[in-house]
Amino acid sequence: MLHSLLQLSPEEMKYQVTDIEFDFDDPDEEFTQHHFDKITDQTIGQIWDADDEDDLVEEITCATGWCIKSIDYRYILQ
Repeated sequence: MLHSLLQLSPEEMKYQVTDIEFDFDDPDEEFTQHHFDKITDQTIGQIWDADDEDDLVEEITCATGWCIKSIDYRYILQ
């Protein structure tokens, strides 16, 4: 029974973002390039807990408020 429950709730993995490109092409927002650079710089190198790549993208999108065009990352072994 416990073994079955563990299979239903996968353990989160740790990911470190090595490169990311956000979709900053929103014409309704009036931010400076400095603002965009700061968001990118704060995301690169940060370690994120996620179930998989889709969850990682969702976590970063929710945290920054910006959609992601492309992302590179590495797994952090625990």
